[in-house]
Amino acid sequence: MESKRQQKFASLLQQDLAAVFQRDLPHLFPGLPPGISTVRISPDLGVARIYLSALLAGSGEGLLANVQDNSKAIRHALAKRIHKQVRIIPELVFFLDDSAQYAAHMDAVLGTLHIPAETPDAPAEPEAQDAPQRPKLFADEDE
Repeated sequence: MESKRQQKFASLLQQDLAAVFQRDLPHLFPGLPPGISTVRISPDLGVARIYLSALLAGSGEGLLANVQDNSKAIRHALAKRIHKQVRIIPELVFFLDDSAQYAAHMDAVLGTLHIPAETPDAPAEPEAQDAPQRPKLFADEDE
């Protein structure tokens, strides 16, 4: 579980990295820049694990390779933005967020299942003919 400090720092990094991708280094990303889905910070605030979403940016593997190749320039541009707010500029480790592909896969799997629906007039179980009758406790009880 992350502390409040880690959560605040992760939020700061997420906002500023998005600004770096869109405003400071748009030339690194042909087309649309990657989206940042999640940022996780180590307890000492020295390492940031950044999960990139490639929904609109195209190929996920190519995008990840591009970001990893330019991670030094990305970290430098991030340092320019946040150097007065933090003591240590964290190491940036990038990962591809595949939760959207996983959700699409699970949707496809659930779409192929055939689950028969019960009709309201049909009983769930066939009743036995010689089942014992339940005694009436009240006079106005209907069966």
